[in-house]
Amino acid sequence: MQNSESFGAENSQQSLVFFDLETTGLGQSCEIVQLAAVSGGHSLNLYTVPQCRMERGAAKVTGFRVRRQKLYLNRKLVLTNSLQEVLVSFIAFLQMLCRPLVIGHNIRRFDCPVLARALDKLNLRAQFESSIAGCVDTLPLSREMLKDRCLKSFSQENLVRELVGVNYKAHDALEDVRALQTLYSVLQPTPDLVCRHTFTLDTM
Repeated sequence: MQNSESFGAENSQQSLVFFDLETTGLGQSCEIVQLAAVSGGHSLNLYTVPQCRMERGAAKVTGFRVRRQKLYLNRKLVLTNSLQEVLVSFIAFLQMLCRPLVIGHNIRRFDCPVLARALDKLNLRAQFESSIAGCVDTLPLSREMLKDRCLKSFSQENLVRELVGVNYKAHDALEDVRALQTLYSVLQPTPDLVCRHTFTLDTM
């Protein structure tokens, strides 16, 4: 990872950070297991042991299992950090990019509420909010941009397949954000459209 000066030089325009979470499930009380973010060639990929149980469906889709307070991905032991270390590292990553836009797919309804709960739990929400310009959800953004394309699904996996022409390993947060960064460069939304789809944790 480069220092903040080189980040600043590369990002004279509005910086973009693509982010994704893998969680213990889809319910309101689910917890973070993996947090990944990417901006250009810079990436962050961190794991944490959740305090609640992995739902069977989530474990099947993601390959994560927790055994004796250790996290395994596809039966291989994963190096983990505390939730606080994960969130502080994410905020530091954002701060190096000088208040970027945080972009993700279906984040307004899912990832951002999960993230907000975790930030609130550790009193880090204000620090996070002051580190970003706002959040953009590419799900409603792509629906508006591609409403005439007759796509069967606006899932990120399908959009990447249809617009970029590749299949990738979905449900791994790092692979997801890399694929989303590529998708976004193909979509090329206008500044006005991005502005219309920008929100904050307080306006979710």
